[in-house]
Amino acid sequence: MRILVVDDHDEVRSLLRRALTRDGHLVRSAASLSAARNTLQARDVDLVVLDLGLPDGEGLDLCREVRKAGGALPILVLTAQSQMSRRIEGFEAGADDFLCKPFAVAELRVRVQALGRRGALPRGTRLRVGRAELDLAARRATLAGQEVPITAREWSILDLLIRRDGRVVSRDEILDIVWGETGASTSASLDVMIGRIRRKLGESLVRTIRGEGYALGRGEP
Repeated sequence: MRILVVDDHDEVRSLLRRALTRDGHLVRSAASLSAARNTLQARDVDLVVLDLGLPDGEGLDLCREVRKAGGALPILVLTAQSQMSRRIEGFEAGADDFLCKPFAVAELRVRVQALGRRGALPRGTRLRVGRAELDLAARRATLAGQEVPITAREWSILDLLIRRDGRVVSRDEILDIVWGETGASTSASLDVMIGRIRRKLGESLVRTIRGEGYALGRGEP
């Protein structure tokens, strides 16, 4: 993958460049929002690792700009602020995942790999299935025209299914990408999440493929 690391600390950028390069990624870096914007204009970045505290602004501003422009670029946010309210603000701004500082490089590498496995969005970022409509770039869901609140993890599941464009995604793959682990407790959580998504947005939105996994219901572009 082509990864952009945005952080104003030289040692952090150097550390992440070495670690991600060893994993086979092409890594570019930026020490400010303005430098990151210039790099993103070239449209040759597959994933962003983004610090929040930058010398010329707030990292979440870049998230909002990318999502407002309709971009679905995966964004992993680094932050020294672990409060739940801050994480919620980040997800609302369009972040895909959070990692609190100080962090283990091994965990960052795994999270980058997980985000990369989601794949690219299909053409367009709006999808309609039955009475439900999803705007993935804005992380907004409506049912019969009424907005429906969707949690960050529910969005992660929907995001993965949409990116696979109707193809079956196994339970283990969903657990690995969304939860980062497989097991009885996370498997039970997946069942709960799928049930909640269907109750909120309609039974036809997520299809169960017995013995295989789940797929997105047939939608309209």
